[in-house]
Amino acid sequence: MQSYSYFCPVRIEMGSGKAGRLPEWLQPLRIGSSVMLVSDPGVVKAGLTAPIEAALEAAGYWVVRFDALSPNPRDTECLAGARLFAEQGMEAVVAVGGGSAMDTGKAIALLGPNGGTPSDYCDGRRPYASIAPVVCIPTTAGTGSEVTRSAVITESSTHRKLTLKHASLRPLLAVLDPTLTYTVPKPVTAATGVDALVHAIEGYTCRATNPISQAMGARAMQTIVSALPVAYRDPEHEQARSRMLEGSLLAGLCFGSSDVAAVHCLAEALGGLYDTPHGVANAVFLPQVLQFNSGENKPMHADLARLMRFAEETDRDETAIDKMIVGIREFTRALEIPKLRSLPGVRQADFPRIVELASQNSSTASNIRPIDTRDYMQILQRTYDDI
Repeated sequence: MQSYSYFCPVRIEMGSGKAGRLPEWLQPLRIGSSVMLVSDPGVVKAGLTAPIEAALEAAGYWVVRFDALSPNPRDTECLAGARLFAEQGMEAVVAVGGGSAMDTGKAIALLGPNGGTPSDYCDGRRPYASIAPVVCIPTTAGTGSEVTRSAVITESSTHRKLTLKHASLRPLLAVLDPTLTYTVPKPVTAATGVDALVHAIEGYTCRATNPISQAMGARAMQTIVSALPVAYRDPEHEQARSRMLEGSLLAGLCFGSSDVAAVHCLAEALGGLYDTPHGVANAVFLPQVLQFNSGENKPMHADLARLMRFAEETDRDETAIDKMIVGIREFTRALEIPKLRSLPGVRQADFPRIVELASQNSSTASNIRPIDTRDYMQILQRTYDDI
């Protein structure tokens, strides 16, 4: 019998307009009276934070905003936010935005009360303790960080992607309001949506998976593959936007109590070196990693193909897998995801460093098929040659 654990204490509020009712959900949580609102410049400029700040202030909360973030958040930014958190005597974090805002918010909630750097916790030099309460309001449907126990931060000096991971990093509350996603640019809708799909695929297939993660991942895959093209074509399609938030949430619940794997290891290496948007990096590596991994467990990968409706129930496993690889390529092409060789900054001379960073990623061990540096290099080269 498989031994596993699954824990998710996050309160989830889903529905149009619910972000404006944030104080209603906060009162029972007793998070204190001062909050740091963590967001990014694009979300602030789009006017998404102002109504939330106003609602908090009207309810008696003292709000300090921190929005000096990058798309791939850096440790230096987290440290700046943590200093402000401590100086202002903040008691909780409300993160409004995509994965960068939510992951930075988690890091600030850890570093603000405790000090240290992200690498101190990632490398085991400091224990996770006294983490401030975190509330997440996603404005993209992608990372699932609103329900996960992890935050991914780039170490500026080394380009390593550091994964902070602890049960106490899970938010107390996630408010999913599809109206906040209407203004997301089409390329971001596409990239974050594929990111969520990869979360579901890897959480379902990785060595750390469990039946609960697989149940969440199966529903997430079905939801995302059907809803993402609609949300991409029609940004204000409320049902598609709502279903994408749901799919991202389920994908977060899937991998959040299992793990990701080789696609993410390569994607995080690429993002650390070139600041490539995380969802784009995941999308470019997904077909080749699926091709590599499918040799380890053909029935499981054939199930993926059927779940995502790329194959028929009656197809033989090998046929189903082939259809899935073709289907994923066509799916990302329709979303106008660029190819690896066309991404800014990518150079073949950097491939050894990308492979090194991917191999050092802790999630390499979770890949369903054992993978080494030679395998990573072959996948990287095949992805680059794929035009």
